[in-house]
Amino acid sequence: MLGCWLWLGIPISFGSQIVVDSQRTKEYLRAMKYRVRLERSDEGVAVSVPGLPGCWSQGATEQEALANIADAIREYLAVVDEQLAGGESREIDVAV
Repeated sequence: MLGCWLWLGIPISFGSQIVVDSQRTKEYLRAMKYRVRLERSDEGVAVSVPGLPGCWSQGATEQEALANIADAIREYLAVVDEQLAGGESREIDVAV
């Protein structure tokens, strides 16, 4: 089961940059790594991405959960690209 929601009006941060340029986003994000949070239970493993609010998934095993969250991240970022399409946007660097 995959789940990703984009909360409109909230800046989405990716690593050390806030991404607001759709064309450059695709190239930049291909090499990104995301920290995920795992929660184990008797039913399997739930996984979420703190850097992508509302992006979560699960699996029967850790390996399955990680594969599922990778799919969920791709779907989440596709929604971001769709929302940025056709509008004026910029990319800014943010030091952390």
